[in-house]
Amino acid sequence: MTSSPSTPLTAAPAAHLDAGLLSPVRAGTPVEAAVGDHAWLQAMLDAEAALARAQARCGTVPASAADVITATARADLLDVRELALAARETANPVVGLVRALTAAVAQRSPAAAEYVHRGSTSQDVFDTAAMLVAARALRLIVADLRTVADALAHLAATHRDTVMAGRTLALHAVPTTFGLKAAGWRQLVLDSAERLERVAHGGLPVALGGAAGTLAGYLQYAGEGADPAAVLDGLGAAFADETGLAAPALPWHALRTPVADLGAALAHTAGALGKIAADVLVLVRTEVGEAAEPAVAGRGASSAMPHKQNPVLATLIRSASLQVPALAMVLVQCLPAEDERSAGMWHAEWQPLREALRLTGGAAHTAVELARGLAVHPERMRANLAATGGQLVSERVSAVLAPRIGRTAAKDLLTQASLLASSSGRPLADVLAELPQLTGVLSREEAAALLDPAGYTGAAGPLVDRALATRDRPAP
Repeated sequence: MTSSPSTPLTAAPAAHLDAGLLSPVRAGTPVEAAVGDHAWLQAMLDAEAALARAQARCGTVPASAADVITATARADLLDVRELALAARETANPVVGLVRALTAAVAQRSPAAAEYVHRGSTSQDVFDTAAMLVAARALRLIVADLRTVADALAHLAATHRDTVMAGRTLALHAVPTTFGLKAAGWRQLVLDSAERLERVAHGGLPVALGGAAGTLAGYLQYAGEGADPAAVLDGLGAAFADETGLAAPALPWHALRTPVADLGAALAHTAGALGKIAADVLVLVRTEVGEAAEPAVAGRGASSAMPHKQNPVLATLIRSASLQVPALAMVLVQCLPAEDERSAGMWHAEWQPLREALRLTGGAAHTAVELARGLAVHPERMRANLAATGGQLVSERVSAVLAPRIGRTAAKDLLTQASLLASSSGRPLADVLAELPQLTGVLSREEAAALLDPAGYTGAAGPLVDRALATRDRPAP
């Protein structure tokens, strides 16, 4: 049914609102509250209050009025559902919010009510609020990423020399160490933290443009003879200071770089955490068994199979990692906005931005528990290393034989020997020892030593050391 002013909508009961039932990765996490409707409403009120205080600092609003507006700008005084329904008639929630805030301020001071939203426009308030919400969410996300990085550093140091099979295209390749894998996870997490911090420190600006990006309304209220440059600099600096956000070079109503950059950084973060989850989901497979998620009573239970303990944490993280890039794509697609303010493109950003923030935040919060509690099983790693009877280290033998019998001949010989070992189920060292081409060239003892996986981890140990020494903390 299409609503109209003559067809009033009734407020939906709380049971009909989004409680996170279909998004368990963020349900109950700190970021969920930080980006919820109540938080977003409070951010818009914070923007209105900060603007009034900034104007008071510039002498265009009485300080007493700014004080009343600030004291009244409380989300608990307004009905968020009522504002949401009212937004259907204006295409954004700020119009109804300004009306409701003005009425609430008027109850305290009719004179102060005249200064609510003075010279401003809906997009100034909403975009500033969006940046406030993002800033608050990013603080939570970055804090969790740092905790994850610390836990991964411990895993990397502890398992610096724990040998495991390196896998490429799903198959055993050459030996590596779990320490190097954990160090790689950590580097991705630190890269993400750095990206989010770069956005948070200078990439989240206030929105101050007025109706069409000229600040004409603000200048009009500054009075006749006001210097436009002075008003621009003074009000912009004061508004940025009052909110803790950056002061942009230009109004950005139709210049959506801040939102696009934020989306890109969130997509990277979700993807980085998703890489960890994807690796863990391989390692916890029954037939692999090289790692396990932290055991918690009742977690991972199957509705049908009593024996199962499903990898819930990695599953939740991976679910977020697959969604956030698509949401970020919507934000980037809103860059080619028409005119000085867009119809539809700006509006299309809101929900994808919120979802990207809370999915990424939920994944980061979940990754803390996963990284801290991940159980590593070196004995299973050793057993899996032996699964191919030494073929995992055939590259090393080929390199040793190259100067003795020629590089091409050595590679062909090892390929044939590996196929024979696979088909016969025999160790590669035994097959090599029986090849007439290697009589007097490679002894059984030398072959066995060369095929020890622990002796062919390359620079894995030093790489871990270097990673842990040079990337202790994300750069501010």
